[in-house]
Amino acid sequence: MGPDQFCLVLLRRMGDYQPDLVADAVRELEFTRTRMREVNAQWQRMVRSRSVGGPGRAYRAALGEPSGRAERRIGDLTADAQWWVLPLWPQLRFEVLTGPDGRVWQEWLVRADPATTPPVEGVAALRPWEFVIGDVAGAFPDLRHVEGSAPSRWASLVTEGTNTYRAEFVWGLLQNVTRLDAELPAEQAR
Repeated sequence: MGPDQFCLVLLRRMGDYQPDLVADAVRELEFTRTRMREVNAQWQRMVRSRSVGGPGRAYRAALGEPSGRAERRIGDLTADAQWWVLPLWPQLRFEVLTGPDGRVWQEWLVRADPATTPPVEGVAALRPWEFVIGDVAGAFPDLRHVEGSAPSRWASLVTEGTNTYRAEFVWGLLQNVTRLDAELPAEQAR
């Protein structure tokens, strides 16, 4: 598959939020929407294939050897972090965290070098595709994570003054920020 085509897998989910950015990215990679659908179908087969060995090994099958690897302590457990550089987001890296049993715990785009984080001087500075979850969490210490709408999607609530905003991420990359009404549903307020 390769990194260029794997970007199409990530873009497929992002198209629900940012269709114009996705269309531009597909053209930049010199692919078509049809090819994006084909690559996504190929990825789904790889993830489910017994011969590949599940999602954890599917990343290596698709992307080759990782650019880097490290152990990470998460509570009492140790995770294996592997990452790859992707052509669409050179300042980021695609990181996969797997547990001791080889199961994928997290798969997302993260900032490769925190020094390259764009400045955040309020919610208005949060533009799609410029920030990852870690950037937003660092800029807004009172941020609260809430359940996303589907796998590979996350959401966070950010308070600025008296307003609360919902920041939505796909594969860890910011897609959308919307202002919520003053009253939050109980399930989001937790």
